[in-house]
Amino acid sequence: MIWRKDEADTAGGEHQAPPARERKDKQMADNGEVTIVGTGARLEGNVVSAGSLRIDGQVKGQINADGDVTLSPQSQVEADIRAQNVSVAGRFVGNIVVKERAQLARGGRIDGNITSKTLVVEEGGVFHGQSIMDAGTSSGSRSSGQAGSSSTGSAGTGTKEPDQVKV
Repeated sequence: MIWRKDEADTAGGEHQAPPARERKDKQMADNGEVTIVGTGARLEGNVVSAGSLRIDGQVKGQINADGDVTLSPQSQVEADIRAQNVSVAGRFVGNIVVKERAQLARGGRIDGNITSKTLVVEEGGVFHGQSIMDAGTSSGSRSSGQAGSSSTGSAGTGTKEPDQVKV
């Protein structure tokens, strides 16, 4: 069982309504297992999650999740990620392989390669690396005859360095 500070502070068994953030976290957990690496936490090594994972702190190593991986704006991650979907709003260095969608949010930065079916780069996100749009990512490998595309360079508005995208 995991207790929260507000539950420990409640005297005599009184029950207060949880703050809005905790209600949101509980709703996410009700839809599937969500593991949270909190702000100030620092992990090194392999992180494996049977469900989804949200990182608010620092992780260095390898991340494997059966669900989605979300990197919050304050996160700093140096790892290789394998997951269903990934959303990056913080700082990320490494490679991402997802079965479906990779998203780079405003203010986020990715230095590394992304293999996904769908890549979304929001205005204000910085992507420095290679994108491989691959419909066969769920199998984990790609034969030389399978269709796929690779993209580096700028995202349309101006010319940048050959391997950097800034939107």
